[in-house]
Amino acid sequence: MPHDTDTRISLLIVDDHPVVRDGLRGMFASAPGFTVVGEAVNGVEAVERAAALDPDVILMDLRMPGGGGVDAIAELTRRRARARVLVLTTYDTDSDTLPAIEAGATGYLLKDSPRDELFTAVRAAAEGRTVLSPAVASRLVSAVRAPGNEPLSAREREVLALVAKGTSNREIARELFISEATVKTHLTHLYGKLGVKDRAAAVATAYRRGILG
Repeated sequence: MPHDTDTRISLLIVDDHPVVRDGLRGMFASAPGFTVVGEAVNGVEAVERAAALDPDVILMDLRMPGGGGVDAIAELTRRRARARVLVLTTYDTDSDTLPAIEAGATGYLLKDSPRDELFTAVRAAAEGRTVLSPAVASRLVSAVRAPGNEPLSAREREVLALVAKGTSNREIARELFISEATVKTHLTHLYGKLGVKDRAAAVATAYRRGILG
C-alpha cells in the first residue's frame, strides 16, 4: 500500500554504535514514509522503548553489550509486542541467524544491504512479510536440509514442546518430574536426532518438520 505522510512507518533503531544509529536515523529521515521514534543501545533498553513508543518496526542489531538482540526479540514475542523486528547485523552465521528467526524476527538483513533494499525490507516487515537477505535465505534452506530424520520419543517431544515455550531446564525437570540431568540427556538425544546444536535450532527444525505446530 502507498505510504503517504499520514501513514508513516514508525521505527525504533537498536544498535550499540552511535555512528550506526545516526546513519540509520539520517537515512530514514531523508526518505518519505518513515519516522524514527526512538533509539536503544541494547536489547534490554529496546524492550523498554518498544513498550513506551509502540513502533511499527524495530531495526535490531544482534550482538550488543548489556543485552543481545535474540533475547530482546524473544521477550518482545513473549509480550506479544505489535512491532515487527527486522534484524540488521554484520553477521550472517548460523549461530546468529536461526535463533533470531526462531525468537520471532520478521526479517534478517546485513548492514551492507543497499538502502533501497533496506527501505523495501522495512515496508515489507511493517506489513508482516518475511524478509531475508539472499545469504541468510540460503543458510536457512541448508539448515532445513540438515541430517537427522530419526523419530523423537514421546518424552523427547514433551521436552521439546516445553523448550518451544521458552521453559528452562529446571522448569522442565519440575514439570515432568525428572531430574535436570535427565532433561539435559533428552536434549542431547533430540539435538542429535534433529541434527542441531542448540535449543533455538531444535525448535526451528521441529516446526519445519511438523514435529511441533
